[in-house]
Amino acid sequence: MADVGRKQRHVVAACYLGWTLDAFDYFIMAFTLDDVARTFHSDRTTVSWAFTATLAMRPLGALIFGRIADRFGRRPTLMANVLLYSVLEFTSGFAPSLTSFMVLRAIFGVAMGGEWGVGASLTMESVPASWRGIVSGMLQAGYPSGYLLATLVNWAAIGAVGWRGLFMLGALPALLVLYIRLNVPESPDWAARGARERHGGLMTVLQRHFGLTIYAVLMMAAFNFFSHGTQDLYQSFLTKDHGLPLDTTTAILLFMNVAAIIGGITCATLSQRIGRRRAIVSAAVLSLPVLPLWAFSSSPVAVGVGAFVMQLCVQGAWGVIPAHLNEISPSAIRGTFPGLTYTLGNLLASINHPIQSGLADAYFHGNLSWPLGIVVGTAAVSIAILVSFGREARDIRMGEERLPSGADDAVN
Repeated sequence: MADVGRKQRHVVAACYLGWTLDAFDYFIMAFTLDDVARTFHSDRTTVSWAFTATLAMRPLGALIFGRIADRFGRRPTLMANVLLYSVLEFTSGFAPSLTSFMVLRAIFGVAMGGEWGVGASLTMESVPASWRGIVSGMLQAGYPSGYLLATLVNWAAIGAVGWRGLFMLGALPALLVLYIRLNVPESPDWAARGARERHGGLMTVLQRHFGLTIYAVLMMAAFNFFSHGTQDLYQSFLTKDHGLPLDTTTAILLFMNVAAIIGGITCATLSQRIGRRRAIVSAAVLSLPVLPLWAFSSSPVAVGVGAFVMQLCVQGAWGVIPAHLNEISPSAIRGTFPGLTYTLGNLLASINHPIQSGLADAYFHGNLSWPLGIVVGTAAVSIAILVSFGREARDIRMGEERLPSGADDAVN
């Protein structure tokens, strides 16, 4: 039993680090947005389409790598994902033009799109049901952890290496492949399935669960507007709109990402007791009264407090998602379904950056306060409504506790 527990801890650690380092590579873009624009003689709104290119390609990555994971295993697919996004991040630092940079960020999105779904399914299928709440929060904490790491690296190194150097540092996650290769076992749920079950038709299963698929995509679109709406342009909001220096901006971003980690783990752990839906809805609703403090404060202290409390709520809701989305997933395509619906939702939300930046330029003299508040408030209400009408699947079995073959699909 001790050996089993050790292996499961390695799975959790590897998947957490995979998502952390993926997010780190992604958020380097957020910190270098204005520098990239200057290098290529462009503007913030135009370059922000690089975010859209990355997010728009994630569903393709989720589909490709999800199907590979369902057929050939979660573990080797995760290794391939990590290696690919590391190489593409490194290559982005050599882009000779804005067009080539956009193309590289789009291909990076393919690798990024595969990582979350594969890592989440590997994790949830490998741990006991009683662990799922806290492990879900820990896994999703990788996202703000990556943001926090990118914040620190930007603060420490941007002056020395420039934006190109920061992207080149993004190759370091490739070392995680060695850890996975040496320490992480295959998903027991995947290993227990016969070859026929592993090669089941994706479209057949999706058609059988058409309503669930559409619901999950819409839910994840709202979630992605919620997170990206509060994070991707926030560094630019602090520096451009508030005129805060790098040290103050860095402190606020670190502060809010610590809150994100706390909120995600706390809310996900609580969901093991009160249910996934109730925990998500509570966090989303609690973000609404925080909006004025978060988006319209003037002093650095008030801005920092608003950022802290907002991320407690945003990532509190998000912390439940790895468990909830895997639990409502049809088991035969669990390597594909969570990542695919997540990234299709992300595709719908990929216009967040041009929307917020465009609204600011067109209607608010470049100020992001109202665009941030409008997008995030709408997303929070949408999450509360959608999740309230969803279903609870907290007690479904998977991994070593799975039901007899086919029974869990009946539940789904």
